[in-house]
Amino acid sequence: MSNHNVANQLDEELSTLPLEKRIEIIAERFETPIFTTSLGMEDQVVTWAIANHGRSIEVVTLQTGRLFSETLELIKTTRELYGIDINEYDPEKSDIENYVETYGMDGFYESVEARKACCNIRKIIPLNKALENTDAWITGLRREQSFNRTTTPMAEWDEARKIMKFNPLADWTTPDVKDAIAANDIPINPLHGRNYPSIGCAPCTRAIKPGEPERAGRWWWEHDGSQECGLHPTQKSAI
Repeated sequence: MSNHNVANQLDEELSTLPLEKRIEIIAERFETPIFTTSLGMEDQVVTWAIANHGRSIEVVTLQTGRLFSETLELIKTTRELYGIDINEYDPEKSDIENYVETYGMDGFYESVEARKACCNIRKIIPLNKALENTDAWITGLRREQSFNRTTTPMAEWDEARKIMKFNPLADWTTPDVKDAIAANDIPINPLHGRNYPSIGCAPCTRAIKPGEPERAGRWWWEHDGSQECGLHPTQKSAI
């Protein structure tokens, strides 16, 4: 059976189950599963589920060097509350120096090319390092987050990285996420209460205005629909 067919079967199976069981299955069937968290609301819910139902899953975050102080504090709080490690992956110092020399420290405001180069150095390269020795990658992606994510499956085969990718909250709504947070006293970033539903690097994230989509505050100065960092490219063949 092809990897894509296996992913399709897992997608169907997981879609019928609650989050806790989804996490249990991933933890049981894969040897080195990794969850990458950006400490957003969705990711905090997944971390809670892992702490209670999938302790064998490694939790990692991308320490970009430009995160909000509130996000850094939440990393500490989450570690202490759940008694789990959150391994941090940093960009290479030489890559940052070369970027600054080429574009300037905040050159990402000047062009999409410069912004994507920054995302590549601070996020994509560290992510690839984190996933080098894993057979399953877990994310907090949800279909409701943006137009680009409306077809997000529960499970898919990541052809580029040759690993199974799971999005156990793919079918969850924002109320679902908030209900889980309230019911389980899950700590979240205080920025969420200041109209930051999606939080990334501080220079690239703003509060959204009433009626704007969740991710409208990410790379808000771009208007060509390319407001993704490249961590989660659409893979139509895997859906």
